[in-house]
Amino acid sequence: MTTENNTNNETNEDQVAVADEFQAVAQRSLWADAYERLARNKAAMLGLFISGIIMIAALLGPYIKPYDDLEINLFNIAQDPNTDHWLGTDLLGRDVLSRMLMGARTAVFVAVLVTFISNVMGVVLGAIAAYFGKVVDDIIMRVADITFAFPDLLLAAFISSSARRPVIDFADKVREATGWAVLESTVFIDYTMVFGALAIVSWAGIARLIRGQVLSLREQDFIRAEVALGATGWRIIRKHLIPNSIAPVIVSISAGFGGVMLMESSLSFLGLGIQPPGASWGNMVSANMDKWRAYPLLVAIPGVVLAIAVFGFNFLGDGINDAINPRQIKR
Repeated sequence: MTTENNTNNETNEDQVAVADEFQAVAQRSLWADAYERLARNKAAMLGLFISGIIMIAALLGPYIKPYDDLEINLFNIAQDPNTDHWLGTDLLGRDVLSRMLMGARTAVFVAVLVTFISNVMGVVLGAIAAYFGKVVDDIIMRVADITFAFPDLLLAAFISSSARRPVIDFADKVREATGWAVLESTVFIDYTMVFGALAIVSWAGIARLIRGQVLSLREQDFIRAEVALGATGWRIIRKHLIPNSIAPVIVSISAGFGGVMLMESSLSFLGLGIQPPGASWGNMVSANMDKWRAYPLLVAIPGVVLAIAVFGFNFLGDGINDAINPRQIKR
């Protein structure tokens, strides 16, 4: 009897190993097919090119900018583009190209951090809701519904304006206790408010998506087969549930970049995001709106670059979505 049990256990282990190998091969094939579909999508390739330029500008901006973006020169106020200042100067004599490069850094930095924070929150809360169900599921999903009930920009503006003073007071107390000078910086407060506000309004969608993915995957035949073959719950989660839930997260990350950039610029335009002298495309537009008739380039340049960046990331996100989910392609 013992020999038979050992033989059956070995057979089950072999079957689980074969199933895992088959699943791994299928995953590799799916990702290879997705890459080929993405490479054939001209709009996605255009989006990838634009996104790459924005990323490179953000990474290298501090090193390739021709002037100090904070340097004020009252003898060069509102100059048109010329050989010394390729995009001209603003109303304080600062080089527009240098500020645009630093604005790209701000936009990408905020987009990366907010997308990371919101997706982590969404994945964790969505998985918790799907796993525990019942009361926990109801609470998390009702909070998500409340978040969905408000326009993202208005809710982010409300959170940023309402929480700024408490955050500043808390930072002052921590600074007094620890001596951390960085907490005194208004730039630190600005970024903290932008990160927090945008992450709070962005997590609900990915949480609902991951919840649906986990609930659906638990009922799939290959998951039931793994359970029947004796695979542990952790093995199923690690080998199947997580890898099969990654695709919508990748789509959410790529598609969400442009939206986060636009939201950050909108908050900065309203005076609730990155404050001057910090460089943001939104506050560059806001600072020159009252004089746009006399100096239209000061409004047009950051506005057009922001629009191109958003279009680029949206094209890339749509291309990735079509590549990973080919059944959603409209024929």
